[in-house]
Amino acid sequence: MERIQRVTGAVVGSAVGDALGGPFEFGPQGAFSARFPTPGAGAGAGAGGEMSGGGGWDPGEATDDTQMAVLVGESLLERGGLDLPDIFARFQRWAAAEPKDIGLQTEDVLTNGMPWDLAAAIHFQVNQRAAGNGSLMRASTSAVHFARAGQEATMDAARRIAALTHGDRAAWEGTAIFHELIRVTFEDTDPVGALPDILPLVHPDHRDRYATVLAPGWHPDQATEFNGAVWPCLGSAVWSLRTTTSFEDAIRAAIDLGGDTDTVAAVTGGLAGAYYGLDAIPAHWTQPLHVPLPGFGGRVLHLADLLHLAHRLGG
Repeated sequence: MERIQRVTGAVVGSAVGDALGGPFEFGPQGAFSARFPTPGAGAGAGAGGEMSGGGGWDPGEATDDTQMAVLVGESLLERGGLDLPDIFARFQRWAAAEPKDIGLQTEDVLTNGMPWDLAAAIHFQVNQRAAGNGSLMRASTSAVHFARAGQEATMDAARRIAALTHGDRAAWEGTAIFHELIRVTFEDTDPVGALPDILPLVHPDHRDRYATVLAPGWHPDQATEFNGAVWPCLGSAVWSLRTTTSFEDAIRAAIDLGGDTDTVAAVTGGLAGAYYGLDAIPAHWTQPLHVPLPGFGGRVLHLADLLHLAHRLGG
């Protein structure tokens, strides 16, 4: 498979998973399949079929997961590389525009008045809880951009971008694993098969928890925390990829887990999109896809814009 198929698949796949999962957030297990029992059958049921919207989301509308991923990607391109204060400033501008959805922790970090290099650390110091999946959810664009730089560089960048909003190293490590999974997939390596080589690269304080949720026999029902936490979220996404044989089935499995469905499906979509390639993503899911950017002049990105962004980031 051509690399650009995987590059565009990762960015668009993550956005598709996000938009499909948004209307089912915090719902029960199996809700997606209960509403759409036959895969692909929704293709003729109006624009998008399963991209039906709901829960405050328009059909095909991506949530904060993809909105923040776009902000990261555009900063990397416009600043010619990793400019952490610039990414943080874009996040702040977006948060001040009152997006439809924003994580409680992320919102506090971006609005607490602290400088970019202290805000997340101070939040963690005060609350002692900062291992949400909010840095993992937005990692598709940065994973694509840094893949060519190699293992050490991509994992380092993941940790540094995660630390802008998440002071708990658990969030950094989960994002770093995702970056490396995308990188090896771009090299035509099976990402699931690469996990035994990736786990030793995880910080020792967090290696065991990731080894548990990324183990071959683990099932999301065994999670000891809600999948809004970073390690069960990543574990659920890897499980969704591991136990299915198509992009569509991986996304369906992810959303059917319930809980934080937009983010679990966004992470799954990034991995599955990189693995199966852009052409494996159903057109009736990509056609209605759109990404509003609150705080940025009413901009809304559509499929062509996401493809252009992906090409520039990783082409």
